[in-house]
Amino acid sequence: MSLREKLNLEHPVVQAGMGGGIADGLLAGTVSAAGGLGTVGILPPAQMRRELDRAREIADGRAVAANLLVPFATADHVDACAGRADAVVLHGGLDRGLVEQIKRRDIPVLCTVGTEEEARRALTDGADGLVVQGVEAGGHLVGVEPAVKALGRVRDVSNGAPVLLAGGVADHADVRHALDAGADAVVAGTRFLLSEECPAHPEYKRRVLEAERTVETQLFGIGWPMRHRVVPNAALKRWGGGDELGLRPVRALQSLSAPLGSRLPQSLAARMIHLQRPWLPLFGPSAPLEGMPARTVDAGPLYAGETALRIDSVVPAAEAVKLLAGVERAAPA
Repeated sequence: MSLREKLNLEHPVVQAGMGGGIADGLLAGTVSAAGGLGTVGILPPAQMRRELDRAREIADGRAVAANLLVPFATADHVDACAGRADAVVLHGGLDRGLVEQIKRRDIPVLCTVGTEEEARRALTDGADGLVVQGVEAGGHLVGVEPAVKALGRVRDVSNGAPVLLAGGVADHADVRHALDAGADAVVAGTRFLLSEECPAHPEYKRRVLEAERTVETQLFGIGWPMRHRVVPNAALKRWGGGDELGLRPVRALQSLSAPLGSRLPQSLAARMIHLQRPWLPLFGPSAPLEGMPARTVDAGPLYAGETALRIDSVVPAAEAVKLLAGVERAAPA
């Protein structure tokens, strides 16, 4: 039985589990209700439990997934997913112990990978499927080459396990191309970031819509020094330097902060964005949400994939599912 059949998905469309509140229960539940697979991004465990419950209520019997970031996932996160998530996607690393914890709860596990070596290790660790990420994806990157190219390499070592493609998915033509190249389904982030249900800050959405480029950087890495793709803002323009990954002293500081990420309570780490200022090179990974001060948009990461340059409207999440699935065209904005 394929993953799509197991999860009873009407469309081979998965909404990326954007963490920190970007992919909440409303967004995930709406996507699932529309026939895709909605995914609640990582939050503090009690909040994640509430958002998964909310997603399930909105999804009305359809499958809902959860996304856990390996450096920050705890046993309490696994407990939050038990009985609520029909699948868990792990991102930001590989961890056999975490895979085993989740599978003991009878939840299928998919691991995000960027290379065939990572794919082999994930499957050895017990993963039930793989999400192969391309370098063009938004958010935190394990991808190192274009998604479709990486898909072929990972597919060759997948031993029949489902392989989903993430990165470069803006419309139905992208979905069709990915499926023709061997993907079992696609994972889209930026298309759902630019949806009415997504609680990202409105100015964040506006800047993504108007973006002329995206940048791979490490600037917003206090507590999590991992590459990420963003739309430029005042912080990046000030501290990007000649190397857009970030000035070397700033990147060194991010690397030194890595142990903080797993030790600080997630709720405290999420509040860091309220303290950030473009002139002070201490930038955490939390993105600006609706209701936050406007200044956070220039001091926090504006995660977006290269598809930002090809998306020109904010639409209801259910319509985004249909656009990607090729069910119907969106009405003009």
